[in-house]
Amino acid sequence: MKRIGRNRFLRNVLIAIGNVAEPDAELVAAARRCLDDSSPLVRGAAVWAFGRIAGAAQIAAEASLRYEAEIDMTVRAEWQLLVAPPPAGAL
Repeated sequence: MKRIGRNRFLRNVLIAIGNVAEPDAELVAAARRCLDDSSPLVRGAAVWAFGRIAGAAQIAAEASLRYEAEIDMTVRAEWQLLVAPPPAGAL
């Protein structure tokens, strides 16, 4: 961890969480906790992971609370990807 630093380490952990085939409630809770991290890098990865493993209702609830308050544009973009309707003609 010392070599890559805290934020990149947590990002990597969140990517692993988001790729779990059968996530449990503890992993969803861990990703959700990271939505409040001080680092935009970690928050962005947390949004991505949370969007991959949480239920639709959980995602919608968190997005409604967090999207407008988010000041980092890259993190806002991750939220937007979760809540935006798919483009017309997308499969």
